[in-house]
Amino acid sequence: MKFVGCIALLAAMVDTAVAADIPPAERRSGYSFMTSDTKAMQDEDTANPGMLWVLDGEALWKRKGGAADKACADCHNDARVSMKGMAAHYPAFEKALGKPVDLEGRINLCRTNHQQAAPLAYESRELLALTAYVAQQSHGAPIEAGDDPELAPFVEKGREVFTQRQGQLNLGCTNCHDENWDKKLAGSAITQGQATGYPLYRLEWQSLGSLQRRLRACITGIRAQAYDYGSPELVELELYLMSRARGMKVETPAVRP
Repeated sequence: MKFVGCIALLAAMVDTAVAADIPPAERRSGYSFMTSDTKAMQDEDTANPGMLWVLDGEALWKRKGGAADKACADCHNDARVSMKGMAAHYPAFEKALGKPVDLEGRINLCRTNHQQAAPLAYESRELLALTAYVAQQSHGAPIEAGDDPELAPFVEKGREVFTQRQGQLNLGCTNCHDENWDKKLAGSAITQGQATGYPLYRLEWQSLGSLQRRLRACITGIRAQAYDYGSPELVELELYLMSRARGMKVETPAVRP
């Protein structure tokens, strides 16, 4: 992360900040902090590199696999209809597991339970592609994650992770994204950390990546031990971030620096 070497600057910022939730009227997508070139890349499908994963996901949606020799389309038909608005509700409570699952987890549950196929690895091209394709069907839909009462304790756990100071820099997510948004750090804009566009294409990565990848990078950046992919802590943090963005529009696949 760019801010790992900026300990003095971070300390000064945090010392002068007053913790507070961002009022709903002031919530802003990361898109609003981007340069005009980055915005133009996101806005035009033929220029948005994330759409390459969406196209791969469309092909995977129709491809039969596993011992059941079934495709996603065999159960869900045309994703443009069956998946419309679906991603806006994730992470969602999974009754069979008694806990929330994110969209990647839901896709893997379908693979193991219905296709009788092995789950796809986090950050694999296939899982990112399928997730991006499904999420893209919700593009422009208002985020509604976290409104299920069964999710309330998990939202609160995610909030605890978001506000918890950790690592050698003794920082929490809230110190940057609630207390110091719209400021600059090492020349880059500090956004509100609204999770509206994942999976998204990050120019720094030169690839599409999941929200969990971004969260792990931030945690590593404050010199803390990152949670494993798929861990309860990351899913709960995802859930809190999506509930925090409730009412904002899904942008998948977004483009960021």
